[in-house]
Amino acid sequence: MFIIDTSLWIEYLKGKENTAVINLKQILANKWQFGITGIIYQEILQGASTKKDFEALRDYFSTQHFFVPKHAIETYQNAANIYFSCRKRGITIRSTMDCLIAQIAIEHQAILLHNDKDYLQIAKVVPELKL
Repeated sequence: MFIIDTSLWIEYLKGKENTAVINLKQILANKWQFGITGIIYQEILQGASTKKDFEALRDYFSTQHFFVPKHAIETYQNAANIYFSCRKRGITIRSTMDCLIAQIAIEHQAILLHNDKDYLQIAKVVPELKL
């Protein structure tokens, strides 16, 4: 199972070509199971430039599988610990939301597909994160 991050959806929707986009196209073509998180959904919708785009994105992404935190409080504590552990190693994660998405991926043992260097940094500190 894959979680597709906002960073990769943006590249895909803009028609860019890179290794991550090619991997996403393969997932879509083969109808492999994938999903998003609520945060990813929100970020995608926030990126819409018109009402028509917003509605099209909403209609498509609202039908996808949503990965949710498995543990109400513990998920957020673990996400904060990811941020803390990275900071202790001198790594600054630009978005705390990336820590939460990473934690949700870990909880679901999902592969996180992305185009965001924060996840590469997190994976150096948290080997349970599958990229």
